[in-house]
Amino acid sequence: MDVARLAGVSQKTVSRVLNDEPYVSADLRRRVLGAAQDLGYRRNQAARALASGRTRSIGVVTLGTALYGPTSLLVGIERVVREAGYTLRVAATVEGDPGGIAGALASLLDQGVDGVVISEPIDEGAGLISVDVPVLVLGAPPNFAAPRVVTARVGADVHARAATEHLLELGHATVHHLAGPQRWYSARDRLAGWRQALRAHGADEPPVVEGDWSAASGYAAGRELAGDDTVTAVFAANDDMAIGLIRAQLEAGRRVPEDISVVGFDDIPLAAYVTPPLTTLRQPLDGLARQGLALLIHVIENPEAEVAPAADQPVELLVRASTAPPPPRPTSGRDRRAILHPPRGPHGRP
Repeated sequence: MDVARLAGVSQKTVSRVLNDEPYVSADLRRRVLGAAQDLGYRRNQAARALASGRTRSIGVVTLGTALYGPTSLLVGIERVVREAGYTLRVAATVEGDPGGIAGALASLLDQGVDGVVISEPIDEGAGLISVDVPVLVLGAPPNFAAPRVVTARVGADVHARAATEHLLELGHATVHHLAGPQRWYSARDRLAGWRQALRAHGADEPPVVEGDWSAASGYAAGRELAGDDTVTAVFAANDDMAIGLIRAQLEAGRRVPEDISVVGFDDIPLAAYVTPPLTTLRQPLDGLARQGLALLIHVIENPEAEVAPAADQPVELLVRASTAPPPPRPTSGRDRRAILHPPRGPHGRP
C-alpha cells in the first residue's frame, strides 16, 4: 500500500510491476520500482510462492570437494541462478556414500525447490531415483525418473581427443595417459577420448596409469614413467596431476618439452605460471552452467514446452610451452655405419 501511495498508482499496478507482468508502461514501471527502492521494499517470496505454486528456488546436488572442476561449476551455477531471479539451495554428498544422492535430493525436495541440478561427478551405483520436479543432469547419465529431465555436458571425451591429437600431430608416435579415478564420469570420458584419438591415428595404446587427481599422484606416475625413454608424450586428465608429473620428470633429468611433452586438462589459474607453462584444455564450465540452467528454468516455467537438445560446448586448447615435437630418434648401429661408410658406385664414388 505504501508503494502504491508513493508512486501514485493502484495496488494492482504495483503487483503487476513487482511480478514482472507484461503490458505495463515503462513510465509506470519506473515509478513503481523507484518507490519500492525508496521504501526499501523487498518482494515477499513466500507470498509469491503461494500465489504461483513455485518457490523460485533451485536445488543442486554436488560432491563436497575442493577440486577445481566441481567447485568452479558450482560457482557458475550459483551465478546463473541468481541472475535468473531464483535462489539456490545446495546439498553436498560425500564420496563413497551410495545413498548420498538420494538423501541430498530428499533434503532439497523437503525445501520445496522448483527444480534440481545433479552435479554429482561420481558413480556411486545409486540406481534409478524418482524425483517429482524437473531435473538438470550435468555430466552424469540421466538415471532419474522425473516430470522432465534435461541434460548438458562438457564433452570431456571430445576435449581429451583434441589433447591427444595435438600431441600426435606434433609427431609423437603415441601418447601415454595419466587417468583420473575411474569412478568419476569425467575421468571415464577423458580416457575414452584418448583411446578414440589413438585408434583413429593407428597409434599403439600404452598401458594407462591411474591417479587420484592430486599433484602427488601425478608425481608418483611421473617417477614410474621417467625410466622409460620411449615415453615422449603424456596427456594427464587434470592439471594438478600434469604438474606433479612434470616435477618428477625434471628431477629424473628429462626436459619438458625437449624430451617429453605434457598436456593437462582444466586450465587452473596456476597452469600458465608453472615452469614450463602448461599446455591444457580449458573446461567451458560457465557456458555449461548457463546453457544447462537456461534449459531447466525453461521447463520449470513452461512445463509442456519442447526443449532443444543442449549444444556441444566449444573445445579450447591452450598451447603453451610444455609441448613440442618429439626428440630425434637415436640411430641404430647399421644406420651409423651407413653414414660413416656410404655405399659406393661402380667407379668407387659414393
